[in-house]
Amino acid sequence: MTTQTITPRMYVAVFAALATLTLVTTGVAYIDLGVFNPVAALTIAVVKATLVVLFFMHVWFRGKLTWVFIGAGVLWLAFLIAFTLSDAVTRPWIPIPTPWTGSALYPGGPGSGGAER
Repeated sequence: MTTQTITPRMYVAVFAALATLTLVTTGVAYIDLGVFNPVAALTIAVVKATLVVLFFMHVWFRGKLTWVFIGAGVLWLAFLIAFTLSDAVTRPWIPIPTPWTGSALYPGGPGSGGAER
């Protein structure tokens, strides 16, 4: 098995890409994209995380078994997100409570329509 190393030039290029993506993240935060703000932020975050995993964790030049474990981790994360979202999306909305009038505890209290004390 040949060992390939990442050159300092590659590290600088990855660092420049991460710094640029950080600036892009900051710039996108000031732009109103509506419902696509989280989509844009998460897309940039996934690209940055991928760069970190591939180059700083040296996954790019590893064998197939490493890629299998990376894929299993990503698949498990997808399962966790999917099950969490399926729980959150299928719950009924909690109704907004009305202001408390005190009529249940004090039949003649304010808001009950009865005589004041």
